[in-house]
Amino acid sequence: MRVFLVAGEPSGDRLGGALMEGLHSLVPDIQFDGVGGPLMQAQGLDSRFPMAELSVMGLVEVLPKYFHLKRRIAETAQAVLDTRPDVLITIDSPDFSLRVAKIVKAQSKIRTVHYVAPSVWAWRPGRADKMAKVIDHVLALLPFEPPYMERAGMECDFVGHPVASEPVASEANIQEFRDAYSLGAAPLILALPGSRGGEIDRLAPVFGDALRLYLKNRPDARVVVPAVAHMVDAVAEHVRAWPGNPVVLDPRGMASDQAVKEKRAAFAAAELALAASGTVSLELAAQATPMVIAYRLSWLTQKIAERMVKLDTVTLVNLVSETRTVPECLLDDCQPETIAAALEQVSASPDAQRKAMATTMERLGHGGEAPGLRAARAVLARMKS
Repeated sequence: MRVFLVAGEPSGDRLGGALMEGLHSLVPDIQFDGVGGPLMQAQGLDSRFPMAELSVMGLVEVLPKYFHLKRRIAETAQAVLDTRPDVLITIDSPDFSLRVAKIVKAQSKIRTVHYVAPSVWAWRPGRADKMAKVIDHVLALLPFEPPYMERAGMECDFVGHPVASEPVASEANIQEFRDAYSLGAAPLILALPGSRGGEIDRLAPVFGDALRLYLKNRPDARVVVPAVAHMVDAVAEHVRAWPGNPVVLDPRGMASDQAVKEKRAAFAAAELALAASGTVSLELAAQATPMVIAYRLSWLTQKIAERMVKLDTVTLVNLVSETRTVPECLLDDCQPETIAAALEQVSASPDAQRKAMATTMERLGHGGEAPGLRAARAVLARMKS
């Protein structure tokens, strides 16, 4: 069996790696091709070009790279058509992925699967109908998503999220992490300003100013900043003047499993996190780390989003747990004073949020079969039906 996979950012690489592991356990002689990051490469993928080229978000951010991305779309679609896999699996990054699938479907009968249902319940409700023209099967991360996809005419399976099956860092893991960075018993604050260049440029200065306010009365606290490999230098430059003597976690030179283990230990060791909006909220929830979510977009992208977003929250922990325990400082509210006040609030009373995080993990499949394996079973079962 031959599978062509396409992921465009670290969260997709994480999903792709778990799916590939599940597929390999069920079909030992399976062959992989496509585009992915280190976790997918660790499962045997020889990426056709660096996944980091696709990690772009927002209308304004995409425009300077439009022609390059267009070439990559055509190049990727042609590779699928040339290799004739049994199935094309695109993972998140819909603006890239669905364009690839459209070209492939127009010129072949290759089966197409998209992993991560688009957030049509939050914005762009017409996307599901357009997607149904080029996608046969959707793998959904959230339990309430299948009806939206099925209504548009696609097969859809809720498979849970791989983060729900990951281990919680042990006390020994945490102590090893603290010792490795000479952190002693200092209170740790995580700062996660994103994985893309544009969002880091926008968020890092705001995060730094917010932490300066929050840490004013916490002189012994340390700040820990996990970074993806291709953004380490940019992150290090941004946090140089931050308070809390920041430690930037650099995964370069580490095996992928060791980098994941270190990041997990950092999350578990922290008493509080300030994070960009995205799937990182689930990673924090898996380690029961209280959080505040903050995000801002470029001016034009923000104005478009304000007209299209239909929900009062964008954080997955809030959505899945059906609570609003994770404070959000979004768009115009992404200001240092607002963020610092939210950090104070969560620090003073984290219990309700921890309960919501436990509910989230349960609903995403914690304690059941690994979501990557569930996703693999779903792919294979629908191919046979």
